[in-house]
Amino acid sequence: MTGSLRRAAAGLVLGAATVNGTSLAASAQGPIRIGDINSYSGTGAAFTAPYRVAVEMALDEVNQKGGVLGRKLEVLFRDDKLRPDEGIKHAQELVLQEKVAFLMGTFSSAVGLAVSDFAFKQKVLFLAAEPLTDALTWQKGHRYVFRVRPNTWEQGRMLAERAAKLPYVKWANIGPDYEYGHKAWEGFWTRLKELKPEVSEVSSSFPKLGAGQYVDQINKLIASGPDAVFTSLFGGDWIAFVKQAAPFGLFTGNARKFLVGILLGEPEYIDPLGQDAPEGMLVTGYPWYAIDTPAHKGFVARYGRFVAQKYPSLARYPQQGSLVGYVTAIAMTEAIRKAGTTDTENVIKALEGLRVETPIGGVTFRPSDHQSTMGAWVGLTKFDTQRGVGIMTDWEYVPGEKMLPSDEEVRKLRSGS
Repeated sequence: MTGSLRRAAAGLVLGAATVNGTSLAASAQGPIRIGDINSYSGTGAAFTAPYRVAVEMALDEVNQKGGVLGRKLEVLFRDDKLRPDEGIKHAQELVLQEKVAFLMGTFSSAVGLAVSDFAFKQKVLFLAAEPLTDALTWQKGHRYVFRVRPNTWEQGRMLAERAAKLPYVKWANIGPDYEYGHKAWEGFWTRLKELKPEVSEVSSSFPKLGAGQYVDQINKLIASGPDAVFTSLFGGDWIAFVKQAAPFGLFTGNARKFLVGILLGEPEYIDPLGQDAPEGMLVTGYPWYAIDTPAHKGFVARYGRFVAQKYPSLARYPQQGSLVGYVTAIAMTEAIRKAGTTDTENVIKALEGLRVETPIGGVTFRPSDHQSTMGAWVGLTKFDTQRGVGIMTDWEYVPGEKMLPSDEEVRKLRSGS
């Protein structure tokens, strides 16, 4: 074969190796598969349904542009039913049978810790989306786990910094009896006492998650005579508590108390209450309706169009779960892109220090603890007569980096000292 013929043949081979800019070799490998474990039924569904929609939206956007490394992204969703044993069962199936490259998701702190332990033993990257216990990336943190959302320690401190400026001294607490509920109170109370040493805890109740009946706890709370109440109840538990506490005047009557609620400004948990949503609460939440930046407005518009096309029965505006789902999927995408491979160790290196552009600005995954710098919104609740739901007013966005401990403090937390 002459030199010119050899060059022509090589050109044909090279031309056949790519189609629309996608490597055939990469395409032949099939999609990059990721396993998502989450509480898609039960108390967590209000958050996880929009979370899943936003993950699918992110995948759609990425795949329409050719995927990552010339391969499509595919997510296999599994429902852990808020149970650690279910989470582990699905993790085993996804990693050992379905051969997913990575794990992500989880809602419950207890499930998140269980899946994280599995990921450590199997040396599989786990990008935790929602579980809020600070132990996930600190006391029980390790090389193979990263987290997207600000944890209970951060959000508790955000609320405490504002609550400390108020005149309330005697505090009561009510939250679910598992990792999240205990850590939420601990994070808030520890910081509040640092800022205002004269405060005292007059009552604390930890009913079982999903208890449904709270009259005994309400009576105990009122009898203790607090000035203010902190709560980490959420979902159906929070709705039940509000309806049962209203006749006691806890929100509007003579027994009215100032309330602080972690997460309770999120649309998932305030919208279902309608006009029954307590006003004047200090909360963390997601005022999607008032975030006026081009990136966020674009996200809201795209989300609305995607929901209208794929899930017309769902609300066409984002929930907190929507934002977390989208950021989680985009962060995983960018880590793989930066690594240039799906090799676990290289993707971990890529995630450490990775800055991801999100609908709410850039967030970075800290190398020291693998915690992202995503922040939270802190404000007061008010009923919006125009929309017919509670909203957040007088809010501010608190960046995660403002609340997070130093690298040296993280080392002490991880060493147990």
